[in-house]
Amino acid sequence: MKTKRRVLRPQKNRSCRQRGFALVVALIFLTLITMLAINACEHALLQERMAGNLRNAQQARMSAETALRGAEYKIWSIASQPGARLHCLVGSVSSDDGCVVYRPLSAPYLANGAVTRFQSAQSWLSDIGVAYTGPAQGGYTSNTGQPTASLARNPVYLIEDLGSEQSASASGLHESGNTGPNNNGVGQVDIHIYRITARATGGNPNVVSVVQSTFDAPAND
Repeated sequence: MKTKRRVLRPQKNRSCRQRGFALVVALIFLTLITMLAINACEHALLQERMAGNLRNAQQARMSAETALRGAEYKIWSIASQPGARLHCLVGSVSSDDGCVVYRPLSAPYLANGAVTRFQSAQSWLSDIGVAYTGPAQGGYTSNTGQPTASLARNPVYLIEDLGSEQSASASGLHESGNTGPNNNGVGQVDIHIYRITARATGGNPNVVSVVQSTFDAPAND
């Protein structure tokens, strides 16, 4: 009687197919992980840029506000000194005080005039106004202790003399305030209203902030 023998053949082809499928799955997962890592890096880079832009914007705003306060202090300190006065010019901006008398039809207020450009230009201007370098006159463009706090430019301000302040009941076009209608009359202190515009940058010179304030003080003759 003959017996049938069962011949076991090697599963070589199936084993190869299994190893090939595992390699494909590993490559797919590796590709997904790589894409996730690239996306995370791009997101982190975007966040870093946003933080840097916000820091520059805050630096520019605070620098401009500092220049406003400096100009206001200058106006008030000059008003407290007998015989001292701002050198406000008609038709141009003074080089020492950065002051101009408000005349809406004069050259500085035309479309390409100095005051109009200073108040509305988006890029930095280096030929209008007076640089504010702080009480110690040290400036803000270098800081050995904190180099990242340095500004690209010192802030610059411009002062406009808007004229005498009068009460709202006074006739004619004028700047009104709480003083009497006889301001600048006999025995009256001549209170002027000044409009101050300041421009400043952050650490990046392309980030510019422009702020304004109004300030009244006696005008010495």
